[in-house]
Amino acid sequence: MTKQPNKFMLVIAVLLACFSLTSCSTQSKTSAPVKTPVTTNPTSDTQFLMGTVCTIKIYNKHQQKALKAGFNRIKELAAQTTVNQKGSEIDKINRYAGIKPVKVTPTIYRMCKDAYHYSKISAGTFDLTIGPITSLWRIGFPDAHKPKASTIKKRLPLVNYRNVVFNDQKRTVFLKKKKMMLDLGGMAKGFISDEVMKVLQKKGVTSAIIDLGGNIYVLGNSPTNNSNWTVGIQDPSAARGDAIGSLPEKNATAVTSGIYERYLKVGNKIYSHLMNPQTGYPCQNSLLSVTIIAKRSTTGDGLSTAVFNRGLKKGYDYVEHLSGVEAIFITKKKKVYVTSGLKDKFKLFTDNGYQLAKLKTSN
Repeated sequence: MTKQPNKFMLVIAVLLACFSLTSCSTQSKTSAPVKTPVTTNPTSDTQFLMGTVCTIKIYNKHQQKALKAGFNRIKELAAQTTVNQKGSEIDKINRYAGIKPVKVTPTIYRMCKDAYHYSKISAGTFDLTIGPITSLWRIGFPDAHKPKASTIKKRLPLVNYRNVVFNDQKRTVFLKKKKMMLDLGGMAKGFISDEVMKVLQKKGVTSAIIDLGGNIYVLGNSPTNNSNWTVGIQDPSAARGDAIGSLPEKNATAVTSGIYERYLKVGNKIYSHLMNPQTGYPCQNSLLSVTIIAKRSTTGDGLSTAVFNRGLKKGYDYVEHLSGVEAIFITKKKKVYVTSGLKDKFKLFTDNGYQLAKLKTSN
């Protein structure tokens, strides 16, 4: 995947007291997962995968096997989706672009269909076929550079999600034009996060934090109060770990797209890794970051880049018309805008120089 730790969030879980919660499993022909008591001392591990830091914290006792299974799922899906190494399923789709359809595993087929869905509903401000452009700029890699305008112009017609053909019966994916390229880096971490959550739940986990390079999912209740976790919103102008505010959430994801951790500097100009599929250039607007709050990390990942590319006003209005999705916008002028569903939930810290602001939206 070309997109790396560009999306990030901080989860502040202030653990004040310990309690135990015991759930009984029911016996049938297939035993239900054994749910173990919850603790404030998590079983956790951190590994460098997909070009980023991945952490899983499980707050149920005796869940070492679940932790291992979660990381195995990350490794399995990362190997299938990368476009930076030959041999992955996505690489095979790209190699046969304009030649023939490629049959893929059920999981990768679902991932591709999800990426197509968010490309479609965003009208292409997120596009799963952005590969010819991201592979040209290479932002985030040692060989990153600003391409010639003529080269960008030549590759831009290859970026069009409408030229991806799916066959549900045969489970194949086909790129109509030669040299087209899928790049699912814009939503792969979200999809994988959801898959890890499913693995943990099947193992009986009821309380956990999944953090894939800042792509956060909080499962169940916090062990401090048997209620919401406190999810902190990263300060885009400060070091990783500094928050501008917080939200109470559970069984939800927080995914951020921003322009400040991964970029290319040419002279005095900064180019973000966030590409505009319509222009072939990094998007330029008043935003520093957009955070999407949703029930699925796939949704958060698929929409965060799309919303960022729309800019403040169009992005805000777009989210306001989506069901079950909220957003936090932070501008270069240190203004913070939250969509209507978060106005009574988001708490802005007063010591960081940011100010809450209001934005009029269309009806």
